[in-house]
Amino acid sequence: MCKAKPETEEQRCRKQREKMRGIGGPLLTIGDLLSDIGEESAAAPDNLYHHDSALPSPSSQPSSSSNFDSNDAAQSLDLTKLFQDNYEKLNEALAGSDHSWTALTLKLCTALETANKMVQSTDTNVKLLSEKVAELEKIVKRGDSAVTAARAISIHLNQKGESSVGSQNKEKSRSH
Repeated sequence: MCKAKPETEEQRCRKQREKMRGIGGPLLTIGDLLSDIGEESAAAPDNLYHHDSALPSPSSQPSSSSNFDSNDAAQSLDLTKLFQDNYEKLNEALAGSDHSWTALTLKLCTALETANKMVQSTDTNVKLLSEKVAELEKIVKRGDSAVTAARAISIHLNQKGESSVGSQNKEKSRSH
């Protein structure tokens, strides 16, 4: 006979959460909330996912390095301040007894999601910029090679010209 190992408390909680998922069951911990939010944001298309109106919309992020200006820098500073404000409010709510922590957690998660999209956009822009720099380096190398080849041809032609002029002078001096 096979003896089943006794379930740990964590395993029982995990099974309970899996049963409650999608039923609208109670939140057991803040970890449950964050897990649910992660699942929702992974399942929802970007344009349908609710964003706090105080946050910059991810679609407003720069799509190329040429679009980056001082407004984008100011916007990222505002995002940092917004995150700090939401984080402080969340800590205050968790220290107190009110239930505003759920809404504050959602705001904080939205700020983090927006920051993540900004980082991804920046990574994409850096990759594109690196590719363009590599292309420019190739063009400069080809230009340098062309200049070197032109100089070599010029030197060769000058040497041929001098030697043919010198041989013509020798023939003229012999004939005199």
